Amino acid sequence: MKHFQTTDPTLLYQDINEKGYGLISSVLSPDDCTQLKSTYSRPELFRKTVEMERHSYGKGQYRYYQHPLPDSIQQLRSDIYELLAPLANQWAKVMKLPFSYPERHPEFLELCHAKGQTRATPLILQYQTGGFNTLHQDLYGEVYFPMQAIFCLSKPAEDFTGGSLVLTEQKPRAQSRAIVIDPKLGDMVVIPTQYRPAKSAKGYYRLNMRHGVSEVLTGERYTLGIILHDALK
Repeated sequence: MKHFQTTDPTLLYQDINEKGYGLISSVLSPDDCTQLKSTYSRPELFRKTVEMERHSYGKGQYRYYQHPLPDSIQQLRSDIYELLAPLANQWAKVMKLPFSYPERHPEFLELCHAKGQTRATPLILQYQTGGFNTLHQDLYGEVYFPMQAIFCLSKPAEDFTGGSLVLTEQKPRAQSRAIVIDPKLGDMVVIPTQYRPAKSAKGYYRLNMRHGVSEVLTGERYTLGIILHDALK
C-alpha cells in the first residue's frame, strides 16, 4: 500500500469503532492537493457533473471521475481498500452478514460489476461561500463497501472558513448524535458508508450513519471523495 506503508491500522480501526470515524493526517501533500484540484477544470476526466441545488442536495457542485481513473486516484483507491478490508470483514462477522470482502480491490470491483455496478464513484466536490451538503449516504447499488474516505483539498482558515464535515449517528430508539470534524489540508477522514456495529450486553447492533457539510462561510472549499464500490448505470 503505497500511501500507508508506515500506517498502523490498529489505532485507525479503534477510532472508527469507538468514535465513528478515523483520521490520518497529511496523506496527500500540498502539491497532491493542488494537482487534484486542477483536474476539476478538465471535463474529459469526468462522467457527470451534479448541481446540488437542482436535486435539493445542498448548494455546490460535484463531478464524478470516469473509468479509467487517473493513475493517482486509482492507486489511492486501491490502497484505501486494502487498508480497510480487514476491518470491513470484522464488521461483517460481528453483524453476521453473509458477505466477505476480498483482499484486493480489483476482486471487489468484479463483484460490483457482476451486479451491473460499473460506473466510477470517486468524485471532487466544490463549495463556494454559502455552499453546503445535506446529510446523506453514498449507496449506489446492491454491493457496497461499508467505509469511504474524504480528503480536504483546500486549506482551512486560508482558502475557506466554515464547511465542517458533519456526521450523525442514529442509535435505535434514541436521538441522533452529531459529530463535527475539521480536517486539515491533505488529511484523510474515514467514515462509515451506511452503518457501523456497536456492542451491547446482548451482542452487536447497527448504528446508522449519515454525513454532510455545514455552510461554507467564506472562500472556496474542495474535497475529494473516494467511494470504494462502483455505481449502477
